[in-house]
Amino acid sequence: MLHKKTFLITGASNGIGFELVKMATDKGHNVIAISRNTSNLKSIKGVNVFSVDITDEKSLKSFTNRLIKQKIKLDIIINNAGALINKPFMNTTIKDFKDIFNVNIFGLATLTRLCLPITNKDGHIVNISSMGGVQGSAKFPGLSVYSSSKGALITLTEILAEEFKESGPSFNVLALGAVQTEMLKKAFPDYKARVTAKKMASYILDFSISGNEFYNGKLIPVSLSTP
Repeated sequence: MLHKKTFLITGASNGIGFELVKMATDKGHNVIAISRNTSNLKSIKGVNVFSVDITDEKSLKSFTNRLIKQKIKLDIIINNAGALINKPFMNTTIKDFKDIFNVNIFGLATLTRLCLPITNKDGHIVNISSMGGVQGSAKFPGLSVYSSSKGALITLTEILAEEFKESGPSFNVLALGAVQTEMLKKAFPDYKARVTAKKMASYILDFSISGNEFYNGKLIPVSLSTP
């Protein structure tokens, strides 16, 4: 018998996030989905949708206050929201770095901090990183901003797992290889990934439910390529 979980999924309007929301809802879980643009999510019945700007602290506080007032307790947070630019390093600006880090690190960290008091101690927080942020993995020109932010996310996850290892919840980070999403298509129009958003979402959903039985503070590469 399914044990219902309460999920919070960020970056839910398209790609992996949208598929995660759809799958988790179809399986009978309680799903809270946040994104700046929520129009796509209206097609999914039974999901609690909130328009939230992850880079705006006021927006995040307003959202989490609503959860607190509703006495909602979270079991699983999937920090899936992400931003990417493909630009040669010499053409990047401090604004480029701030814009990407605001989504991939600062917003994620703020939301996690605000949600921890309403997350069950046996809960699981899954951060979605990239193989581009993994030390020793193949790197790609043009991704200095994106990959450095994803590297920072890996380290943040390891530290949070250490800080909360006695009290919970668990923290793990998945480093994804290439997945065929709108974000990838926009950055690399000619590249075709072998993994679909739906297939990756299925893996992430299963991992988020049971992965913390075996892992805490771990980086798990989810990629068909080597290294």
